[in-house]
Amino acid sequence: MGSLYTIRMVVGVSGNGASLLLYAVPILTFWRVIKKKSTEEFSCVPYIVALMNCLLYTWYGLPIVSKGWENFPVVTINGLGILLELLFIFIYFWFASSKEKKKAVLRLVGVITIFSCVGLISALVIKTHHLRKLFVGCIGLVASIAMYASPLVAMKQVIKTKSVKFMPFYLSFFSFSASSLWLAYGLLSHDLFLASPNLVGSPLGLLQLVLYCIYRNKEHEQEVMKKEKGGVVIGTVANWDLENNNNNQDHIPHQNTS
Repeated sequence: MGSLYTIRMVVGVSGNGASLLLYAVPILTFWRVIKKKSTEEFSCVPYIVALMNCLLYTWYGLPIVSKGWENFPVVTINGLGILLELLFIFIYFWFASSKEKKKAVLRLVGVITIFSCVGLISALVIKTHHLRKLFVGCIGLVASIAMYASPLVAMKQVIKTKSVKFMPFYLSFFSFSASSLWLAYGLLSHDLFLASPNLVGSPLGLLQLVLYCIYRNKEHEQEVMKKEKGGVVIGTVANWDLENNNNNQDHIPHQNTS
């Protein structure tokens, strides 16, 4: 039993690390929002859904719902997630238009109302840990599936445009890593409500990575074909030199900043 507990805690800490990186990915997006002083066409819905998920699972892991601190890793990462998502939503609200601000406020009020109802019912009405976990876990399961299903829109866009610019690699990678680790943690804990959402999230994360590999290569091939076509059609020495310079740049290692 001691070794199983140790393995579970190691997996939980690893899951915390992967989830932290996943939560931190939007920092680049919001840094861009701050620099441009505009939310452009970004939506705050994914961050509000993520906030709902973090609130519910922080509550789920606290001793009032779980037994003691058996799910302490769940509390720590989701508690940090609450702070990050609130920060993202605040930045969005600061730079959004009046119309978008109203939408954001209404959605945020809805999330806080739902969470408050769940908290009050589970704390004051339901008397046992088992029933509390069942109640909070079922609602958390719906919120988690909604959060993990949101990348489906980006995946559809990737297939439609044959471009991966709508689906950042690091977001897909950390999503897959976090989901897989929390799936393992839930199975080791014999906790269906921790494992089930990640049965959806882990395959979706893997599918995103597969799509990235497929369409990243296709995107590169299209760029090469355009360059070659441009060289043949134009056919001047100056343009051939420009084309060769561009081709040479393709061999320079670069960092994916998407």
